[in-house]
Amino acid sequence: MNTEKLKWILLIALSVIWGSSFILIKKSLEHFNPYEVGALRVLISGIVLMPYAITKIKQFPKQHTKWLILAAVTGSFIPMFLFPLAETEISSSIAGIINSMMPIFVIIVGSLVWKFSTTKRQMIGVLISFIGACILALGSGESGEIKIYPILLLVLAVLMYAISTTTIKSKLQEVPAILMSAFIFSFVLSLPSLIALVFSGFFNDFTFNQSTFEGLGFVAMLSIFGTGLAMMMNYKLLSISTPLFASTVTLLMPIVAIIWGILDGETLTTMQSVGTLIILAGLIFLRSKPKVTP
Repeated sequence: MNTEKLKWILLIALSVIWGSSFILIKKSLEHFNPYEVGALRVLISGIVLMPYAITKIKQFPKQHTKWLILAAVTGSFIPMFLFPLAETEISSSIAGIINSMMPIFVIIVGSLVWKFSTTKRQMIGVLISFIGACILALGSGESGEIKIYPILLLVLAVLMYAISTTTIKSKLQEVPAILMSAFIFSFVLSLPSLIALVFSGFFNDFTFNQSTFEGLGFVAMLSIFGTGLAMMMNYKLLSISTPLFASTVTLLMPIVAIIWGILDGETLTTMQSVGTLIILAGLIFLRSKPKVTP
């Protein structure tokens, strides 16, 4: 298979996998509380990646341990709890849409913390998407109610992702993504996630019944496909394409999330639809290259 075709297949596959994670969170919440879902997702990912991490333990970047921990906590631990907490009060479609705002926060955090250069075009794209986010937030409640709390949780989660991403870009570039994923989930986060699972009441409330195992099935799919497999595919995509091309997955993820939400009986209001279109328009503008006049 030629490289051009393979990179499009990987992009679409990643969009489907990551875009489906929001509906899997919702299904998991039907069986477990938000803290259990977050802890299980991290712990299962660590268990799955542990054999690979052990075989590569000599390559663990000890000199960058503090940056690895920061990237792990902000990118793979805190958000795992914030998204389930938010989805107890907000639809998975909206969660997917807000997640697509990550490039906005990457620009902001990169500029303020790591002094990444930002163009005027990028800032205009940020402004457009923020306007869309405000419209989206105003239309997220039921019967005119504005649900600020879950929106703030989702925004905080995306901000955490941006901190993790910019930290990796600035301090951990020499560590391959597949190794970083294995080390983060297996060596850094396995113990914290197990402790969180204990305090969530999972072991006290655990019962051997059909509902419990259905819930474990949803969380396992979320962990194995949405974390382990997806990270490997993302690394492969980055190796055969540009970061700009690979990052367009965040534009496709909300579409997948919306489709799953509709299939699951969720509805989008007119304001939410308008906000969604404005967010995506801002991201497309942000990522597009200006035309060069001869």
